[in-house]
Amino acid sequence: MKKKYYLFKMNTRKLNIISSIIGILLFIIFMVVYLQKLTIGELADEIYNAMPLIVILMFPYFILHEIFHSIAYVLHGAKFKNITYGAYLEKGILCCLCKQNISKKNILISLLYPFFFLGIVTIIIGYIINSYTLVILSILNISGCAGDFIMFYNLIKIKDYEFSEYDDPIAFGLYSAEDLSKRKLYGLDFVETKTKLLKEDLKKIRISQKSTISMIAFTIYGFLLLLINFILD
Repeated sequence: MKKKYYLFKMNTRKLNIISSIIGILLFIIFMVVYLQKLTIGELADEIYNAMPLIVILMFPYFILHEIFHSIAYVLHGAKFKNITYGAYLEKGILCCLCKQNISKKNILISLLYPFFFLGIVTIIIGYIINSYTLVILSILNISGCAGDFIMFYNLIKIKDYEFSEYDDPIAFGLYSAEDLSKRKLYGLDFVETKTKLLKEDLKKIRISQKSTISMIAFTIYGFLLLLINFILD
C-alpha cells in the first residue's frame, strides 16, 4: 500500500480531564509526603509563601517544557530550522512543532524529555533542597504532559511510520503504508488522509495577542503577591 499522511487531532476534552486527574493525584501525594514532617498549618504557610514565585515562573517553566521538546527533536535527527514555537493560551496551548518527517524513535523520546527533565528530575531536586516552588512547578509540568502521555501511549503501539507536525498546534500527521484511518487511538480523533502534508507557516515564534496579555497579567500579579508578602513580613 502506498504511504499516506494520516492526520490526527488531540481531543481537548479528554486531554483536560486527564491533565486534571494527574494534577489532583500528584497534589494529594505531595500533601501526604509533606504532612509526614509538617503540620497542615505549616504546609499551608509554605505553599502560600511559594505562590508568588510559582505565578511568576509558571509560564517560563511551561515555555521551557516546549524548548525541551525541541532539544530532543534536534538531538535525535530533526533540523532546528524546521521547528517552530507558539503560544495560544486562549486555547490552553503552548506548542513546539517539528515540521518535518522524523522517526518513531525520535518522536517517542521527544515526548518524554520534558516529563523526565522538568518533572521527575526537578521534583526530586526540589524535595532534596526543600524548594516548594520547584516541587509545585514540577507537578504542574507533569500535569501539563497529559498530551505527551496520550501521544506516547498511542504512537508506541503503531509499528511503522514517520511523524510530522504542521500548522495546526493540536494536530499531527503519521506517514505510513498502513491504513491508520480505522485505528482506535485514545484521546486522538482521526481527521483525514493526505498524500502531501503542507507545512507552509515556518515563522519561528508565534504568540497570540491574548497570550501576550495573559503572560503580562500573570507576571504583574506574581510581583504584586511578592510585594504584599514583603510588606506583611
